[in-house]
Amino acid sequence: MRMLTFAALLALASPALATGPAHFQIRNTADLVRVCTTAPGDELHATAIAFCHGFGVGAYGYYEAATTIENRFVCFPDPTPTRAKVLNDFVIWVKSHPDDMGKPAVDSMFKYLGGAYPCKK
Repeated sequence: MRMLTFAALLALASPALATGPAHFQIRNTADLVRVCTTAPGDELHATAIAFCHGFGVGAYGYYEAATTIENRFVCFPDPTPTRAKVLNDFVIWVKSHPDDMGKPAVDSMFKYLGGAYPCKK
């Protein structure tokens, strides 16, 4: 019975798996922008926006863990802007910097963050 249930669940999930993973491959900044701007009517919209936010939060969390406070170059103001605002502003910024589209997404993201939210030293 468990195998039958598992097979049924796998069959239901397979169409989503067939259309989803390629959409979420982030090879460069253009790929991240594509995911972060997935249209609201697209069946992958909610997943794509969650992925976009997760990418940003994960990258920033790693930055905080790997960088000492005195070496940080990104400092959010108080109150901290929402993730949605930061990521929407990043998309707007990167679209006006087309040379960054082929660069690694994390590099472009921190280039934007460093310019938009520089630390006061």
